[in-house]
Amino acid sequence: MIYVTRLNDKTFVINPDLIEMMEETPDTVITLTGGNKFVVSEPIEVLIERIAEFRRRCLQICKVEEQKDI
Repeated sequence: MIYVTRLNDKTFVINPDLIEMMEETPDTVITLTGGNKFVVSEPIEVLIERIAEFRRRCLQICKVEEQKDI
């Protein structure tokens, strides 16, 4: 999950695996696979970095779990 901020400064989390598309219009609009849309204050570049960090954390957890099984 990654943290994002609505335009009213309320923070919430979103599952990056469900993101279908992001666009800047000029606000950033995140469209999920189910069709839900969220307007957030973060630029796309920040969101991409958060998604990459989320995936790195998941990969580290998987590697630790694999080592336990050996």
